[in-house]
Amino acid sequence: MNTHPYLRAYLAGIFVPTLVLPLLLTAFIVVRIVLKAPVPIEQGLIFPMAVVPLLFGLWNMLWFGSHECTHLPIGVHGAILPLVLMPLGATTAHCLGVLVLGSHGVTWFNTLQVPYMLIAPCFLAALAGYYLVWKYIVGFLNRVLGIA
Repeated sequence: MNTHPYLRAYLAGIFVPTLVLPLLLTAFIVVRIVLKAPVPIEQGLIFPMAVVPLLFGLWNMLWFGSHECTHLPIGVHGAILPLVLMPLGATTAHCLGVLVLGSHGVTWFNTLQVPYMLIAPCFLAALAGYYLVWKYIVGFLNRVLGIA
């Protein structure tokens, strides 16, 4: 099966966010409706639902195309993705007025305030999570599709 390896790499990359993001959106909508949370989080998830699967697919295509030169393990390659996604997401949210940078932390939707001291551990957890997802799930799909 040597036909269209980049298409197979793209499809393997979009698998995880395509399954997870609608579940997250459903959970946030239920929390908002049932618990009457004042934060319109579902508005902040619509844009990532379109962009994140695309970036996962393109990132896996980049790994497939550069793997012969870099020999970078897929888990490490996947762990680099939050270094791209988080600054892009924060910049986009700030430009859209969803995220406000303050002196002690960031404020989302003018209601939810997160201190800067909490952002660093969350970022490290995201790096670890991405590493595991890419190593075990995307790597498995790449092997099944014959591109790893």
